[in-house]
Amino acid sequence: MIPSAFEYHRPGDLASAIGILTEHGDEARVIAGGHSLIPMMKLRMASIGHLVDLQSVAELKGITVAGGQVTIGAMVTQAELISHDGLAAAAPILREAALQIADPQVRYVGTVGGNVANGDPGNDMPGLMQCLDAQFTLVGPGGSRAVAAREFFHGLYSTERGDDEILTSIRFAATTAGYAYEKQKRKIGDYATAAAAVLLTKAGGKVASASIAMTNLSDTPIWSADAAAALVGSDCGAGAVKAAVAAMLGDIDPQQDNRGPIAFKKHVAGVILGRAIARAWSRA
Repeated sequence: MIPSAFEYHRPGDLASAIGILTEHGDEARVIAGGHSLIPMMKLRMASIGHLVDLQSVAELKGITVAGGQVTIGAMVTQAELISHDGLAAAAPILREAALQIADPQVRYVGTVGGNVANGDPGNDMPGLMQCLDAQFTLVGPGGSRAVAAREFFHGLYSTERGDDEILTSIRFAATTAGYAYEKQKRKIGDYATAAAAVLLTKAGGKVASASIAMTNLSDTPIWSADAAAALVGSDCGAGAVKAAVAAMLGDIDPQQDNRGPIAFKKHVAGVILGRAIARAWSRA
């Protein structure tokens, strides 16, 4: 199918993009890489009167690593996350996760901001950003505001971002923690059946701090504070990992679909988290 008729806008700066959104209200939507919105428009699941392409907005691009902080523009592509050596040193889990997203053709166009702002629990970056305790900057006609990744996602395709706001950048602290992003999927290009992002620090042979987030196992990404707490103070032995998995299973709410029944998804989630913890611990 083809989408219904729409007006195409390609503003050259952020202020112009926000102006178009303000002028046209609910009729306008921004587009980044287009991998989520365009298919919905072609299937007539979304009818957009004004499409605002952000490709020419320079303020939304670039990666900065300075002063122990990482700032990523919303229009940075997955391929750029993979190729940026400074980012790989400051937060190597990003490269590991981005390499597991779809295929190279998608990664050269798909953006980190679009992956986050769409509110799709199957996307990889939302859970990862919760694991990193990232902050999202939103800019609209009323100015800018920062929202924690752990407070951004409200439900399926529902986020803190207003229709007249644009996610402009993502910021988080650089980390030297042991890391792992584990993902199980049916085939290349598919969403995860389950994925886990894990960050661990070690002191005296024990887990000093931990952060755990799960992907595509509820209507939002799940940052599991209880699963992380189960590891702190342990040597990541079998008992601690079992406790972390049990805590995580209490936080998720998977639904049956073409990726499998609920019991299968929970089983996969446990296996994936166990693998991620083991690999992160080996790198801590």
